[in-house]
Amino acid sequence: MNDTSAKIAQYLLECEAVKLNVDEPFTWTSGMRSPIYCDNRVTLSYPKIRQYITNALVKAIQQNFGNAEAIAGVATAGIAQGALIADQMNLPFAYVRPEPKKHGLKNSIEGRLEAGAKVVVVEDLISTGKSSLKAVEDLRENGIEVIGLVSIFNYGFVASDDKFNATKCPYISLSNFNDLAKVAISSHYITTSQAEKIALWSKDPQAWSDAIK
Repeated sequence: MNDTSAKIAQYLLECEAVKLNVDEPFTWTSGMRSPIYCDNRVTLSYPKIRQYITNALVKAIQQNFGNAEAIAGVATAGIAQGALIADQMNLPFAYVRPEPKKHGLKNSIEGRLEAGAKVVVVEDLISTGKSSLKAVEDLRENGIEVIGLVSIFNYGFVASDDKFNATKCPYISLSNFNDLAKVAISSHYITTSQAEKIALWSKDPQAWSDAIK
């Protein structure tokens, strides 16, 4: 666990962007039950946290995707963070819709990106990777060269890693589930016993969810 990951985990818990509850699990949009819920949009309401995350994402892009020519956010949670990054790096910005608009120009990409531009995609959270990689696919289909993706947090699912590898899209996450669990224990946010139960979820989320339904 590096210093940045630990600090991000601490901030996410501090501002309650991430919540952990083993006894009363959360229900995700997919219907899956989970002891963790993450909404990184909350961090935008805290200037100190917002700036730290933006700076860390900019640094990650500069170190790993230094030839980036533009930034693209994934709607909706990646829009604000992507715009902050693009502004700080003085780069063009656009965002990718989950599906084309039903009216007007029926765009799936909002903004203007030059064909062949080297773009870094910004996402707030990686869970299954479905929405992130859909955005990557849409950009590539429109002639954009996606050179990588950055996110604030990553649940660390093996299946999502496999999808990113198959799509040949390298990605960097500032923090992850394992590091957050360690910080949560050390800060007494959860007990070791609760952490062990959450670790079982991390190994097989669907089985964990099915077992408590």
